[in-house]
Amino acid sequence: MSTVTADPLGSTRARPARPGAAATALAFAWRAVLRIKHLPDQLSDVTVFPLLMLVMFTYLFGGALAESTDEYLQSVLPGILVMTIMMTTQSTAVALNTDIGTGVFDRFRSLPIWQPAPLVGALLADLARYAIAATVIVGTGALLGFRPQAGMPGLLAGVGLVLLFAWCLSWAWTTLGLLARTPGSVMFLAILVVFPMSFVSNIFVDPATLPGWLQAVVEVNPISHLVTAVRGLMHGHAVSTEIGWVLVTGVVLVAVFGPVTMRLYRRER
Repeated sequence: MSTVTADPLGSTRARPARPGAAATALAFAWRAVLRIKHLPDQLSDVTVFPLLMLVMFTYLFGGALAESTDEYLQSVLPGILVMTIMMTTQSTAVALNTDIGTGVFDRFRSLPIWQPAPLVGALLADLARYAIAATVIVGTGALLGFRPQAGMPGLLAGVGLVLLFAWCLSWAWTTLGLLARTPGSVMFLAILVVFPMSFVSNIFVDPATLPGWLQAVVEVNPISHLVTAVRGLMHGHAVSTEIGWVLVTGVVLVAVFGPVTMRLYRRER
């Protein structure tokens, strides 16, 4: 509802209504997209990195691990997709920590807007980054010979599940972004967690080939559940249990780190 106010010259005009939560979040999402536009090198982690990972692991290790690069590609591509996107989920936290260091953070908190908008907007913009990474990986894989047995519906379902889980995981890194002192420390700590979890999983090798104690770790690793679910969706296997575990884990991440992030965001610094 608009109100009428007087300007310094004595005339009256309608004051525009305050933007809603959705409009404000989308405005901050567009801000994050514009940052990518002006700093295109920020896309290297979702373009160059996944391409190198896919080609390197397919042709350097495919013959040794699966005796066929084509057969290994069908299995490793969903895993590379998961690993790449999981490793880019810390980008929002790095950008947030940068805003804190430059003082933009305090300016956002002082605005008469829906307070979670800067965080939600940045997380929405990151979905575009994840989609770019998925497009690069799947497109390159198609050129190399990747063929999902479940066709396009299964491919889209698998990619969608990865994007959903990545968005949930991003809330954990935003908490880290509000606690860490520098953007470099945010990136280091995030990689320190995601990198080992990616390799101690079923992305590259069959867990049955691992020692018993390591198999137990792989079986409870959330990334292993996600990779199994994505492979099943793309190749038409029954993975309803794995999908359920992925969704439950995502809900827990948002339920735990969402409130913590917002409390830290409102806290006086």
